[in-house]
Amino acid sequence: MATFLYKIGRLAFRRRHFVALIWVALLTLAGVGAASAPAAGNTSFSIPGTEAQKAFDLLEHRFPGASADGATARMVFKAPGGHKMTDAGQKATVEKTVKELSTGSEVASVADPYTGHAVSKDGTVAYASVKYKVSGMELEDDSRTALKNAAQHARDAGLTVEIGGDALNAAPGSGSTEVIGIAMAAVVLVITFGSLLAAGLPLLTAIIGVGIGVSTVTALAHALDLGTTTSTLASMIGLAVGIDYALFIVSRYRGELAEGHSREEAAGRAVGTAGSAVVFAGLTVVIALVGLSVVNIPMLTKMGIAAAGTVVIAVLIALTLIPALLGYAGRKVRPAGQKSRLLGGGRAAKKPARPNMGTRWASFVVRRPIAVLLLGVIGLGAAAVPAASLELGLPDDGSQPVSTTQRRAYDLLSEGFGPGFNGPLLVVVDAKGSHDPKAAFHEVTDRIKGLKDVVTVTPPAPNQAGDTATITVIPNSKPSSATTEDLVHAIRDAGDGIKAKTDAEVLVTGSTAMNIDVSQKLNDALFPYLALVVGLAFLLLIVVFRSVLVPLKAALGFLLSVLAALGAVVAVFQWGWLSGLMGVEQTGPVMSMMPIFMVGVVFGLAMDYEVFLVTRMREAYVHGEQPSQAVVTGFRHGARVVTAAAVIMIAVFSGFIGSSESMIKMIGFGLAIAVFFDAFVVRMAIVPAVLALLGRRAWWLPKWLDRALPNVDVEGEGLRALSSTDGREDERELVRT
Repeated sequence: MATFLYKIGRLAFRRRHFVALIWVALLTLAGVGAASAPAAGNTSFSIPGTEAQKAFDLLEHRFPGASADGATARMVFKAPGGHKMTDAGQKATVEKTVKELSTGSEVASVADPYTGHAVSKDGTVAYASVKYKVSGMELEDDSRTALKNAAQHARDAGLTVEIGGDALNAAPGSGSTEVIGIAMAAVVLVITFGSLLAAGLPLLTAIIGVGIGVSTVTALAHALDLGTTTSTLASMIGLAVGIDYALFIVSRYRGELAEGHSREEAAGRAVGTAGSAVVFAGLTVVIALVGLSVVNIPMLTKMGIAAAGTVVIAVLIALTLIPALLGYAGRKVRPAGQKSRLLGGGRAAKKPARPNMGTRWASFVVRRPIAVLLLGVIGLGAAAVPAASLELGLPDDGSQPVSTTQRRAYDLLSEGFGPGFNGPLLVVVDAKGSHDPKAAFHEVTDRIKGLKDVVTVTPPAPNQAGDTATITVIPNSKPSSATTEDLVHAIRDAGDGIKAKTDAEVLVTGSTAMNIDVSQKLNDALFPYLALVVGLAFLLLIVVFRSVLVPLKAALGFLLSVLAALGAVVAVFQWGWLSGLMGVEQTGPVMSMMPIFMVGVVFGLAMDYEVFLVTRMREAYVHGEQPSQAVVTGFRHGARVVTAAAVIMIAVFSGFIGSSESMIKMIGFGLAIAVFFDAFVVRMAIVPAVLALLGRRAWWLPKWLDRALPNVDVEGEGLRALSSTDGREDERELVRT
C-alpha cells in the first residue's frame, strides 16, 4: 500500500492543476445541488421493532386523516393573582384566542379548554390543544408566527401564556463557539508548523471536505429524509478528522524535506507513509460510524452513514489535494524545524537543540512504566465512577432551559394538573379479532384504572369501524421517572391477560412510551454493537501492526477512555457539576443514544491516535531499534503532531457545546472530553508504559498468522527501493493499474 500511495502522492504533486480542478468541480457541484434541492420535508423518527412504533403505525392505518404525525402545540393560560380561568373576563379572552388560532390554514383542530375539560381543579390554569395538518419540520413560519401572536394577544389582556409542544421547534443553532473552535485550531496549527501557509493548508482542505460533505447531505435531505442533526454531526466529525489527516500528511512532508528529499519525492513519501496511517485510521472511523446501523434506528443509521461519508472525503482529500497544494506552495512550506521569518525564522540559534518534549516524556515513561501505568488507570477509573449512576432518557420540554416558553409551559401544566400530565400514555386497543370490541375496550379501561400511579383514564375513543380505540392515561409521575416506566410495563403486562380473555391486543405508545422503548432498544444493542465494531477494528489493527497484543491494548485503552468520558457526561449533565460553565440550564437523564454513539465515534477517533503514534514506533522497530528505543523514537517524531491533532479535535468538538440543541451540546462535550482522556492519558501515557513493559513481546505474532495476513507495509519499507527519479515510470504504471 505504501508504494501505491507514494505514486499517488507524486502524481498529485506533479498534476496539481488537474487535481485541484477536480476538487473545485466537486465542491461546486455539491453546492449547486444543495442550493437547488427542495427543502427537507418531514423528518420521521421511527423505531422499528418496538411496541410504541407498532401502535403508531396502527393508528396511521385505523384512523386515516387524523394527522397522527402532525405538529402539536399546547397554549397554557394562567389567571392573574386572585382570579380564576373560569371568570367571565378570562374565559372571554381564552375563547377569543381559540377562535384566532382556528383561522390558520395549517391548523387541523383546536380544543377549547372549557368544552374539553382542560381547566385545573383550582381553576387557575387552563390549556388549549392545537393540532396541525403537517409535522413540525414542515410547519410554515407564518403558522409559528400566528401561534406566537395569539399568545401575545392573550398576554396583553392580562393572562400568563406559555406555549409547549413541538410546533415551535426550529433548526438548532451551534452558537459562536463553533467559530472559536476553528480559530483555536488555526492557532494550534501555526504553533505546530511555525508557518502561516503550512498551518492554513489543513484548515483549507478540511473546510473543502466539510463543504462537499454537508452540501451533499443537504442536497439529499429531502429524498433521504435527513434531519438537521445529520448535517451537524457530519460537519463536526468531518472538520475534526479533515484537519487531523491533513496535519499528519503536511507534518510528514516537512520531515521528509528535513532529511534532504526533493519536494516531489517528499510529497510521495509523506503520502506513502503517513497516508497509509490515514487510510487505516479513516477505515476504523468509517467502521465505527457505519456500524451504528446495527442498532436499527433509522435516524442513527443516517447520521452514521452521513458522517462516514465526510470521513471518506477527508481521507481522499488528504491523499490527493494536500500533495497538490504542497506543489503550489513550493518553498513557502519549510522543512521541519524551520519557521517562517514572520514567526521568528532565520535567526541564529543561541544554543544547541535539546531533545523535544516528546522525547523527554517518552524517556521518562520508559524509565517509570509501572508508576505511569498505575497513575493513568487509577485516574481514568476515578473519572469513570459517576458512570455507575447513569440514567438514560430522551429530552422533552422538561429538559429545556427555564428561559424558554416550552419549559415554562411544562412547569405550568405540572403545577395545574400534576407532573404526569406532561407525559400522557396513549393506549391503543386493537379489537379487530375480538367478538365483542366494546366489552374489550371497557375491560382495558377498568384494568388500567386499578393500576398504581394512574391519575386519569379517559373513556375509549373508537374509530369509525369500531374495531380500534384509543385510551389516554395520565400518570402520577413525571415522564422521565422510573415510576412512569414501571406503569408502562404494568399496562403491557396487563395487556397479555386481556388478550387471552378478549382476543384484543393492547399497545402503549406516545412520546413517553416511545422514549422508554428507544432506551431499551439502545441498551440491548450496545454490547452486540461494541463486539462488532471492536472486533472488526481489532482484525484491521492486526493487519496494520502485525501484532496481537498491540491491538488488544488499543481496545482496552479505548474502553477506559470511553467509560471515563461517560462519567464526565453524567457529572455535568446529570449531576450538574460545572453546568453553569457548560451552559447546561437543566440537568436530567443522559440522552439514550449517548453511550452507543460515543462508543462508535470515540472508538474510531481513538484508533486514529493509536495508528498515527504506534506506526511510528513499529517503523523504528522494523528498522532495527530496540523496543524501548522505538517507543522514544515514535514519540520524538509523532508526539508533537498527535498532541496538536488532539488539541484541534478537542477545540472543534468544544465549539458545539454552544449549540442551542441539548443533544448536540452533550455530544460536543462528550466527544471533546473523550478525546482528551484518550489522547493525553491513554495514548500518551498508558500506551508507551505498556509497550515498555512488554518489550519485544508487544510485536509478537504467530507464524501461521504472519504468513496468512497481507503485507500492507504501513511503515513504508518498500519505499527504500524506489529511486527519487522514477516518477514518470510511476505515473505510467499507475495509469495502467
